[in-house]
Amino acid sequence: MSKRDLKKYLSELNKEQLEEQLIELYEKFSPVKVYYDFVFNPKEDKLLQDAKVKISHEYFPIKKPGAKWRPRVKMRRSVAQKLIKHFIMLGVDAFVIADIMLYNIEIAQTYSSQNFIKQELFYKSIFNSFEQAVNFIVSNGIFNEYKLRINEIQQETLDQKWKNKYDFEAILEKIDY
Repeated sequence: MSKRDLKKYLSELNKEQLEEQLIELYEKFSPVKVYYDFVFNPKEDKLLQDAKVKISHEYFPIKKPGAKWRPRVKMRRSVAQKLIKHFIMLGVDAFVIADIMLYNIEIAQTYSSQNFIKQELFYKSIFNSFEQAVNFIVSNGIFNEYKLRINEIQQETLDQKWKNKYDFEAILEKIDY
């Protein structure tokens, strides 16, 4: 069904029928419920904190009380990417999205400063996250607000002697700031 057909169909419904359909969608489909819950009660701070906790647990998992073994470090970039995509879909403020994008990189750098990582894919993945974050921040016109954090991330790649440290620098050289 095209958007035009949908508009025509909806225009033929009365107010009560429209309300019934929306309630049915809300009850039947979880993404619709999540969307409306956010629209009417946008607790962006809580969403941000929950996302940061999930991302930090990828690098610094917490041992559950009574567990006999230590949880495994997963370092999955996909966890952060899914959260970021979800935030964008909900229409969360660009400042919140930028914050979580940069936090993802910062927590990975914190982990790598304390642990030797031999997988090249880790560094490439963090670079991809950095490039996406900078592009998002620039395209939303909020670079000046995040300039310091972005520069600190780039400096950390130099301090930790990452093999792809100059790729991070090259991203910043493309930007007129």
